[in-house]
Amino acid sequence: MDTETNPRGIPTFPFMNNVADYVKSVDEVEPTLQRFQEMVSKYTFMQQNVERRAVGLKEKLPEMKRTLEVVKFLKKKKKKQKRRDVGEESGGEEDLEGDDDLPGEQAAARDEIETTFSLQDTLYAKAIIKPAEIDDVYLWLGANVMVAYPLDEAEELLQGKLDKAKESLAACDEDLEFLRVQITTLEVAIARVHNWDVGEKRKLRAQGKLPSGEGGRDNE
Repeated sequence: MDTETNPRGIPTFPFMNNVADYVKSVDEVEPTLQRFQEMVSKYTFMQQNVERRAVGLKEKLPEMKRTLEVVKFLKKKKKKQKRRDVGEESGGEEDLEGDDDLPGEQAAARDEIETTFSLQDTLYAKAIIKPAEIDDVYLWLGANVMVAYPLDEAEELLQGKLDKAKESLAACDEDLEFLRVQITTLEVAIARVHNWDVGEKRKLRAQGKLPSGEGGRDNE
């Protein structure tokens, strides 16, 4: 019979309905308990790995969102500038619904944006950018690799990465809950095997089949 798993392939530990299905005699108690403890250790190890992965994703998500917002902002500014240029060429002003420029703002001021960018964790520098002249953005892909992307492609790439990260974080949350259930189920199984062992040894001692003093579990 194949072992059931969750969507990420983590095996399920079935609830133990009958201790005798796992333990046939008192001599098999220690190996059974040892096997269960090893499984608890494996689940705990997987839980720690998933927790670390979830922490890493939670740390990256805000930066990914900010980067995507910057690209969308540049696209919006570039689009508005093009619409202004069209309006000026036609000799009229185009209706710019949702324009976030300040009333009375001069065209020269609108064309430039003063901002800051990070050189290091605590070191920033000022920069003047002209959104209307920006066609590409440079994105870090990891391993010291930076690639230039057109704004549309950059937005698509960043949105895809953000969606994937959110899906991965949701999977981590599901796996953590799944692992907690498996660990709890195993802990209950260990307690039931222990109690079964105590009861069996008491029966054997009462029947004279187990010398007094052996099977100390019933004294714990």
